[in-house]
Amino acid sequence: MLTNTLIFGNSASGKSTLAKGLANTYGVAHLDLDTIAWQPQSPPARMPMAESKALINAFLNTHTHWVIEGCYSDLLALVMPLASNVLFLNLPVNDCIKNAKNRPWEPHKYESKEAQDANLDMLIHWITQYTERTDTFSKTAHEHLFNSFEGNKRMFESNKAKSRWLSQQ
Repeated sequence: MLTNTLIFGNSASGKSTLAKGLANTYGVAHLDLDTIAWQPQSPPARMPMAESKALINAFLNTHTHWVIEGCYSDLLALVMPLASNVLFLNLPVNDCIKNAKNRPWEPHKYESKEAQDANLDMLIHWITQYTERTDTFSKTAHEHLFNSFEGNKRMFESNKAKSRWLSQQ
């Protein structure tokens, strides 16, 4: 049983889709870090780390088996010692851009599909910076997380490989 799994990668790499698939397959809880990383304000601002950590701890105290996903290496590092599995979605930037353009409406993030689509140009610009950034959302930070994890881990470098693997679970 694949439980207590962390999933990370670039924006639109398929983290949420994969996490939902695993949560449904194994009947485990799913935490999308987007829901606890940001303060509800405009323009967006990160929630203080202590508040995000408290929300993660509340989730962990409520759920024995889980899958947690996001691009926040600082938040993922808090949970990594409790993880049994790590999945790094290391897709090419162009694949992430295609995924973003084909993304279904995410009602937990946007009030409408139109609002989500209005954000698409900004998202694509963000995706293209993945390999250049050095922040908590960067490929460099994700590679460090992946390389430092000593448990069961897998890296996916294409949508096809990820889908094939998920269908075998």
